[in-house]
Amino acid sequence: MNTKSVPFLSQLVPIHSHDGKMFYIDQYIPYHLDDLTDGLIWRNDSISFWGKTYSQPRLTAWHGDPGIEYKYSNIKMVAPGWTPLLKSIRDQLERDLNISFNSVLVNLYRDGFDHMSYHADDEKSLGLNPTIASLSFGASRNFLLKHRFKKEEKTISLKLESQSLLVMQDELQHFWLHKIAKSPNEKSARLNLTYREIKSHTSIKGKTK
Repeated sequence: MNTKSVPFLSQLVPIHSHDGKMFYIDQYIPYHLDDLTDGLIWRNDSISFWGKTYSQPRLTAWHGDPGIEYKYSNIKMVAPGWTPLLKSIRDQLERDLNISFNSVLVNLYRDGFDHMSYHADDEKSLGLNPTIASLSFGASRNFLLKHRFKKEEKTISLKLESQSLLVMQDELQHFWLHKIAKSPNEKSARLNLTYREIKSHTSIKGKTK
């Protein structure tokens, strides 16, 4: 991101700058959770750990330029295209952040028991030091970040509010792991959009871009 050329970037609050960067704004875009679910194709894939298979503790959907593939934890997702609203948000992010995105991973946390364990968005398809724009709608949830290698580093906790934007960039995915912890008292749903740029993929027509 070129912070000198895009005025919006001055509105983002830096959260962390050691071994990567992270920025946050608590009111970015005035949509509600129900606005965004129309036309989404939901999945509830299984993942394997230590020889055991579990259903993911959330629902997911993958949208973007037609045919773009995303693979993680032995799960393969192929984008069917954009919904009008997801594309509109993508276009606004590209203008505001001065960066391109060709896909979005959508996560639906149905209540406080749905969660995501510690991980990094460091798949090869995202390239080196990816910029990821993460938007939240619905219930507020705690986003936790811990250093992979330096145990003395304190865990960072950030409450992600509805309609907020979190931007992760530079070396953050290499040095830090993040998660959405369980919140058993939370009864409402949260929708999360994580916009990404897949660096190498095959389109629906079989052409490599």
